[in-house]
Amino acid sequence: MDEIIFGKNSVMEALLSNEREINKILISKNIHSDSKLNKIKELAKSRGVVFQFVAKEKFLPYAEFNHQGIIAQISPVKYEDLDEFLEKPHKESSIVILDGIEDSHNLGAIIRTCVCAGVSGIIIPSRRNVQVNAIVEKTSAGAINHIPIIKVNSLVSAVQALKNSDWWVVATDASAKDNYYDVNYNDMNFAIIMGAEHAGVSKSLLKLADFTVKIPMLKDFNSLNVSNALAAIIFETVRQKLTRKI
Repeated sequence: MDEIIFGKNSVMEALLSNEREINKILISKNIHSDSKLNKIKELAKSRGVVFQFVAKEKFLPYAEFNHQGIIAQISPVKYEDLDEFLEKPHKESSIVILDGIEDSHNLGAIIRTCVCAGVSGIIIPSRRNVQVNAIVEKTSAGAINHIPIIKVNSLVSAVQALKNSDWWVVATDASAKDNYYDVNYNDMNFAIIMGAEHAGVSKSLLKLADFTVKIPMLKDFNSLNVSNALAAIIFETVRQKLTRKI
């Protein structure tokens, strides 16, 4: 079970203190609206924290707590700010952008791969993407503590910010003409956008990409796990870097 804060007063204080990274707030549909609940929703909106009204069955795992119909799920890591990340010096650095990854095990495996490959950071959206939770932390085998995780409200704005800071953007798409190893990843800062298995990278992000690449398949079965797909691409960038130095 994820670490949680429960009860109106506790959740409101967590939002006011801004010291805890909150992934999501769950509010029971059966809860009566009052001044505290309205304040919680107001604070959540101002901080960009997602809150959802859910059926009372969602609270069954938390029956032992006096949750009052409201629970905040806490991240085990502190997310980094994109602007602060971009202010740091970067030379031939890489960053991975995740668009719609839903499985916690995939995110944990991706984080582990990124650390092994020397990736400088990972960007995830605050909505429609799994957040860092206890399963992600465990699956990453501790790697989560060795890479900045950057949470943003808009991936489109994040990609535009990267491009404005002279980062090149590579998006993956199964229908792309170029293969992932056709791009020269040397001598530039670059971001790789990976999409969910069922949906891929969104059209709005594909339009912003400088390169669109695919992983060629020898069988007509284009269903490579996203963490495995990223591993193939990111270690091609490592291969190019090491080959150049020989």
